Amino acid sequence: MIKTDVLVIGAGPTGLFAVHQLGIIGLKAEIVDNLDKIGGQCIELYPDKPIYDIPAIPECTGEELTNNLIEQLKPFKPNIHLNERVEEVKKDKNFWIIKTNKGKEFQAYNIIIAGGVGSFEPRKFSAKGSEKFEGKELFYSVKNKVIFKNKTVCIFGGGDSALDWAIELSNTSKVILVHRRDDFRGAQVSIDKVKQLEKEGKIQLFTKYQLNSVDGENKLEKISIKHDDGNLKDIKTDYVLGFFGLIMQLGPIANWGLNIDKKTIPVNTENFETNEKGIFAIGDLCSYPGKLKLILSGFHEGALAARGCFKLARPDETLRFEFTTTSKNVLNRLGKK
Repeated sequence: MIKTDVLVIGAGPTGLFAVHQLGIIGLKAEIVDNLDKIGGQCIELYPDKPIYDIPAIPECTGEELTNNLIEQLKPFKPNIHLNERVEEVKKDKNFWIIKTNKGKEFQAYNIIIAGGVGSFEPRKFSAKGSEKFEGKELFYSVKNKVIFKNKTVCIFGGGDSALDWAIELSNTSKVILVHRRDDFRGAQVSIDKVKQLEKEGKIQLFTKYQLNSVDGENKLEKISIKHDDGNLKDIKTDYVLGFFGLIMQLGPIANWGLNIDKKTIPVNTENFETNEKGIFAIGDLCSYPGKLKLILSGFHEGALAARGCFKLARPDETLRFEFTTTSKNVLNRLGKK
């Protein structure tokens, strides 16, 4: 059995930063993730997608953010158990006993759920024949944007992912953006940018249209889109990208005694603890009034959850707030002195 102060479920950006915050205050953490690589959705779904809302970093990709977080963690040397899924969680006196699908057991004072317990699957096109081209010319995420260079790319969706990739790929590709409504759901600055690029002729925009059919023999040759009024339009394209959000399957977490509400876990905003003492939830999975699903919000949640963990892992000690710029204890943990 592996004994630790905290088991963090999820090796995405939020989970990684939580481990950093745990290390800063002297707590040991183990990480479990059901993916085969570190980085969570950032790496699995959009490693090349630009991210703009990380403080002091004007722009970075999901892969760059992940690599920087891994570098930040090195002083604390956490063990990361990949391709492993938490199946069972049960209370044993002052500890939680956690078992994975590979038979591994952990004993921890605390658990921080930062994703990784469920599976995230993209919402897919319903148009007949679309599955034939999936993974070849039709994708629901971008893992290598180089393949789209000097090609025609038809992007479907009205949220941040669709808008961001339309803007990004317009630099090197012919971009056609299709959305089923006139109104977009993304950030206003991105909406304004897309409309500006449309005026400049760098993006073609079709609203109130949806994918009707996908055609081609050995490779995708053209698609048909259908307007709300029933009119059809054929478009020749090399690639199709669909960004309709993710469907989250909670999996075993549903059996852990948590007060799950609409596939999210309600938490308090003092330390992001759930209804189960010693189990914390951060990132997209947790819910509370005013919740913003941003990576920077997850970082804030992870910092406070780490302090909540300290009270249970070190009940006889007092956690004193220390600035990382001046505290010798903190600097020692970071290997700076």
